[in-house]
Amino acid sequence: MKKFLLILINISLLAVIAITIFYFATQHTSIFAERNNYALNKTLNVSIREVLKETKREKLAEIEVKGIYFTSYSAASSKKIDWFLNFIKDSEINAVVIDIKDYSGKISYTSQLEMVRQLETGSKTIKNLPELIEKLHDQGIYVIARQTVFQDPELTAKKPEWAVKNSATGGLWHDYKGLAWADPTNKQVWQYNLEIAKEAISLGFDEINFDYIRFPSDGPMKQMKFANLEGRAKHEVMKNFFEYLHENLKDEPAYISADLFGFTTERIDDMNIGQIIEDAALYFDYVCPMVYPSHYPSGHLNLKNPAAHPYEVVSHAMKKGTERINALENAKAKIRPWLQAFDMGAVYTPAMIDLQIKASNENSGFGYLLWNARNVYNYAP
Repeated sequence: MKKFLLILINISLLAVIAITIFYFATQHTSIFAERNNYALNKTLNVSIREVLKETKREKLAEIEVKGIYFTSYSAASSKKIDWFLNFIKDSEINAVVIDIKDYSGKISYTSQLEMVRQLETGSKTIKNLPELIEKLHDQGIYVIARQTVFQDPELTAKKPEWAVKNSATGGLWHDYKGLAWADPTNKQVWQYNLEIAKEAISLGFDEINFDYIRFPSDGPMKQMKFANLEGRAKHEVMKNFFEYLHENLKDEPAYISADLFGFTTERIDDMNIGQIIEDAALYFDYVCPMVYPSHYPSGHLNLKNPAAHPYEVVSHAMKKGTERINALENAKAKIRPWLQAFDMGAVYTPAMIDLQIKASNENSGFGYLLWNARNVYNYAP
């Protein structure tokens, strides 16, 4: 009898051991899920928990954005950021636009994208971008990433087969500033810019502002050669690109906006650059016409110097743009203009900035962005 009980006990112990081994084998992943994957952490330079936290965030509730523009160099300066936060106290400014890819094509932070790493189109200008965004968010600032798209000397130097070509020389085409352009008809260029936008969103930006989403406007125009333009109008190419961005970013936790020439609010043609405001209004959350009074020619609205008449110029542009968007069935976008905060054609005083804002507000402008290329701001509305 004792021998039988001993055998029974041994069998029971073996069963418990077997069940325990099976449990650990099958539950290993969940048991140790809290441990960080240090190899992946090193690759991403961010903890897995932080990555999961960012990917799970939701799009902010919409606000009326009133912001100013910063280059990546300004954004990289803690002194400049502290100045900005102090500067906007007691003002209505609630947003900042930061270059993540400017006219040079250089990406302003250390990107983890394979293509960027391979082509070495990234930089370390902004060393701690997620921390910067978090600091701004902590102060209630809405943070916008500005991404220059088709004007891209950096990408075209590394991938000349993706560039606008010069039909006369066979080499890269350059505009009058000496800058090369990526080919707007090349869908590999589209994908490259899409991946940068997605990465910027994953880092915490609230909105991606796409600039230079057009064909070149100056240079030896007759010598431009595109890979896939034949049989299509330029505005058709750009409309397809706008739709591409929308379809691929609509589920991301960020808004998207389009910078447009100021004249898009008034002109019904694409001005040979592919931009028609109705096309953009179908696919972006915000269209941002650059209605700088100094950029309108003498004689516009019968004004000898439009720069000296900010209210009249902005009011007319916004009225026309709003009418066109409102007349569009299934329009998605609100109109949020870029306004002039720099001296050109006239000295832009606080009163002149206020007149532009007044003109925009009176014509259904949903917020505004102030532009000064040197980031020298003397007035916060």
